[in-house]
Amino acid sequence: MVAPSTPPHLSLTLRVWRQAGPSQPGRFVDYAAPGLSPDMSFLELLDVVNDGLTTKGEEPIAFAHDCREGICGTCSCTINGKPHGPGQGVATCQIYLRAFRDGDTIVVEPFRARAFPVVKDLVTDRAAFDKIQQAGGFITARAGSAPDANAAPVPKPAADLAMDAAACIGCGACVAACKNASAMLFVAAKVSHLGLLPQGQPERDKRVLAMVGTMDALGFGNCTNQYECSAACPKLISHDFIARLNRDYLAATVRSAFQPAPAGTGGGAG
Repeated sequence: MVAPSTPPHLSLTLRVWRQAGPSQPGRFVDYAAPGLSPDMSFLELLDVVNDGLTTKGEEPIAFAHDCREGICGTCSCTINGKPHGPGQGVATCQIYLRAFRDGDTIVVEPFRARAFPVVKDLVTDRAAFDKIQQAGGFITARAGSAPDANAAPVPKPAADLAMDAAACIGCGACVAACKNASAMLFVAAKVSHLGLLPQGQPERDKRVLAMVGTMDALGFGNCTNQYECSAACPKLISHDFIARLNRDYLAATVRSAFQPAPAGTGGGAG
């Protein structure tokens, strides 16, 4: 049902960031979008605008999307200065035009972060997240077939926290929202959801050191505890996980400093 205060059709103006390539200059371009249903999703709005551009023989707006169900995080855009746009706990694909007023001008741009270079228009390269994940976001224990549920008992509070952290879809909204472009919430979620479970313990120290080190090497900024990250997160992941990450990182740093050197690496007669 359309709210009584919402007109049956909307006329909007999209002010979209257009950039032909990573090394090309970009600029905002306005596009009129009349006669829109308030029940259309934001990505459907982009589809409609692109249909019009294609009909006129113009280059359509490049934007990324996949599931359109708020699961994959591919559709990441900054809408009116907010990653994923208005609302809380939703991705760009879950924004509907009833969130805007008739006659509004909507500013759409890509996520802004040095570690997320623009590929084209609204599409950014977020491979930096993949590199952090590859550095330690896994377990080496053989998984095999599904184990018996009682084979590795996990306390319910730990299981619940692990599930909360595992909800991260790696969209990058936390980075785009942070004034320092910090990836701490993403890394904290990926470290914590494994560190809270028995299967994640063998690599716990190695994991946190490797993932934080990779994050720093890729040029993400430092966390200054402003919590824009958790406010913009479409999965409402708590910034409390950042405190957990800091504790794990400190403990792993101390333990690694006192670990004996591997056999055969010391001095002595040959």
